[in-house]
Order: sequence, then structure tokens, then C-alpha cells
Amino acid sequence: MSKRRITQETFDAVVRENMEEFEMDPDEALREAVEQFESQGVDLSCIVQVVPMGSSDDSQGEQTHEVLQALESLRVGKDTAALPDVTADIKCFTEQCSLGFARRYLAAQKGAYPIVLSYCKKNMEEQDSALAALSALAALTDGQPDLLDEEGRQFLLDVLQKYQVDSSVTCAAICVVRHCCIKHEQNRQDLVKGGVLPLLTGAITRHSGSAELVKEASSALRVITFDDDVRVTFGHAHEHAKSIVLEHSGLKILIEAAKAHLSNTSVLSELCATLSRLAVRNEFCQDICDLGGLKFMMTLLADSYESPELVRQVLSAIRAIAGNDDVKDAVVNAGGVDLIVIAMNRHTSNPAVCEQGCACLSVLALRKPNNCNVIMENGAAIAAVQAMKTHPDAANVQKQACMLIRNLVARMPNYSLQILELGAEGLIARAVQTHEDCGDVGKAALRDLGCKVELRELWTGKHGSIAN
Repeated sequence: MSKRRITQETFDAVVRENMEEFEMDPDEALREAVEQFESQGVDLSCIVQVVPMGSSDDSQGEQTHEVLQALESLRVGKDTAALPDVTADIKCFTEQCSLGFARRYLAAQKGAYPIVLSYCKKNMEEQDSALAALSALAALTDGQPDLLDEEGRQFLLDVLQKYQVDSSVTCAAICVVRHCCIKHEQNRQDLVKGGVLPLLTGAITRHSGSAELVKEASSALRVITFDDDVRVTFGHAHEHAKSIVLEHSGLKILIEAAKAHLSNTSVLSELCATLSRLAVRNEFCQDICDLGGLKFMMTLLADSYESPELVRQVLSAIRAIAGNDDVKDAVVNAGGVDLIVIAMNRHTSNPAVCEQGCACLSVLALRKPNNCNVIMENGAAIAAVQAMKTHPDAANVQKQACMLIRNLVARMPNYSLQILELGAEGLIARAVQTHEDCGDVGKAALRDLGCKVELRELWTGKHGSIAN
């Protein structure tokens, strides 16, 4: 059931009433207002929960929050203020928007988008002012992709086309593109039709030495392959990934960019995450391997054990490209199983690493009896069971561990006793009872281990509900 919503004005009026009518101090008045609305089931995620400045003066009304004061300064000085004053005002507005979604939501409700876009279009001749204006637009659109209109879309494409030499301005514009593509399929499609893909891949190639830009552009490419807009029945995620790879050499560009930032774990993590999103076809998985991507991932996994986030993203990338059966064998032959197990053992307390490690091994074991032998010899079953013991409440860890165990014994039943001796049966049974997502895969694992499991026949071919 969706929660009720209120306006910022309603919330501020209650805070002001608490201060004036009940003589509460500002902090108490704010706390009382929050508790009152939350007890009524009101969603306050879009409400600035701060005591408005000058709240006792009714004449100031809605202009009492700092973000609205900054916006008013921009509105007043849009056509008259000198450049240094404009830059100072726009930076103040950016800072306010960066403090939380509620502030930028309030600013957007009060007409901030056309004002900020106007500043962007008027201040592109000087680097500092251009960067300040684009940063404000990026801050405002964070979590608000619906703000982008046709004028803004064309402006962003023009900036990426005309300011290719300036890495900082390009990076700021790409940040706006990324924000406007998250959970907004129409923006993604319109930007792709407008030619944003070659501008993003070109920016990575042109500024390969800029860690910030490479990371931002890679992230934008990844977001363009998302299918996360619940308002759209069918997105173009696959088509966009295919276009990035086939028409714009995305795989080669990303792998080469990774080699230029071997010491920057955040850039490497982002590049691996993007490669995972692009491995949508069997031949793409093989291309990543042929371009040296697999060898590079193996090296990263061996050299970067101290960074759990990088390890997680590398494992996710290996999992994605191992969808190709030939790549499965290449991973195993390159010593990947040993590296994956070592990573899981070193980061046993990290559920994300354990999840991706189990998922990666599960893919390597699928339909590959010889790979199952290597996986068992390297202690993967022990690592999976330990992950289940360590993270009983992590549904994804439990599910992927069950999947791994199931894939290991489906074609190699001789390993069943060895895995059962580790205590797998009780752990899997608990996962089935505790986590709904583990039901089918957990029962399949128990069945293939030779354990007693109750399988319910959902449909018997007779008339009536399948529940019967």
C-alpha cells in the first residue's frame, strides 16, 4: 500500500505551529512534526526535514529553506549579476542540492530546472562557469530524470560534441547524462538516437588518462544498458548493449582503458561492471576473452584481494562472460577456480563477495563435469558451505550456494556424500524454509544430493485451480 504524501508547505506550517502555538524550541518542534506525520503513515522522503529560516514570518512563506533562497538568488541574478556572482550563486545552489534528495526535489517543484538550464546555456564560454553550471544541473537531476526535456537533451549532446577537448566539462556533462538515464527508458532511447554512444566511447578514448572521466563515461554506458523503468513494458537494453559493442567497439575501448588505470580500484570496478552488462551474447563473451579481458581479470583477481568491491566486480564480470562454454574452460584452465576460492575465503565476512563467488563457480560447473572435478579439488564446496553458515540471512548468498551445490552433483553424484558430510543438507533445508527465493533451487539441490525432499505437484492436468 502506497503511503500518503504531503507538501513541503504543510510540513513547514506544522513545525511553525508547534513553535508558535505550543512554544516548542525549533528542534523539538521539528521532531514532533516528523513523529506526528510518520505515525499517520505519511511518506516524508521528499520533505526537507529542517526548521525553515525565519519560520515565524509568514511573509517569507515558501522561500525560507536555504535551497529556495539559493534558487531565488539565481532567479533574480539570471540576467543582471556579474559572472563571479553568478558562479558563487550556482555553487551555493549545487551545494544545497547535494545535501539530499528532498532539497533538490523541492527546488525542482519551484521551477529550478529551466533556470539552471538557462545558466548552463549562457555560461559555456568560460571553463569555470561552465563547469559550475553543469555541476548544478547534475546535482538537480540526480534522482529526477523526468526533468530532462528535449531542449536539455539537445544541449547535452551539443556540449559533448563541442567541448571534447575539455575533460572536466565533458565529465560534468556525462554525469548529467547518467543521472537522466537512470530509471528512464525514454531518455535513454532519445539520447542513443541523438548519438550519445559514440560521444561516450570517444570521450573514453580521447581522455583515457583521466580516471574521473573514464569512470563516469563507463558508468553512463552501463546505465544505458539498464532495463529499470517500471513504466515501460519492453526496453531497449539488449539493443543498446549490442550497439555499444558492434558499432562503437565498446569492449576494446573499455579493456584498453582498464589497462591505463591498474592502480585505481574504483575505475577498475566500474569498468568490470560495465563489461558485465555488455556480455549479452555468446560471441561477445568470447570477444572479451580474445581481447585479453579474461587474462586481465585473472591478474586483477590475483593482485587485488584487499579490495572487496573490486573483487566483487571482477567475479561478476567472470560470471557474465562464463556464460560461453568455451570461456568456462578458459577460466578453469587459467587457474580461475583457485583464485575465486581464495577470494571467497579471504572475504568470508562479505556477503557480496560470497554471493558472486558462488555464482561464478556455479556457472563454471554448469554442464561441465571436468570443471566440477577442479572446483571440488580446490575446496569450493567447503567455501560455499562456510558462506551459508556465515550469512544465514543473506538470501542471495544462500540461493547461489544452493545453485553451486546442485550444479556440482547434478552430473557428478559421486560428490554427494562429500558435500553432505560438510553439513550441507541442514543448511539447504534451512535456506528453503527461511528464504522464498531459495525454494526451487534448494529443493533441486537436496534432490540431486539424494536427500528426502517433498516436491509438490502444481498441476495434474485436471480442471480447477493449480493450487489444488
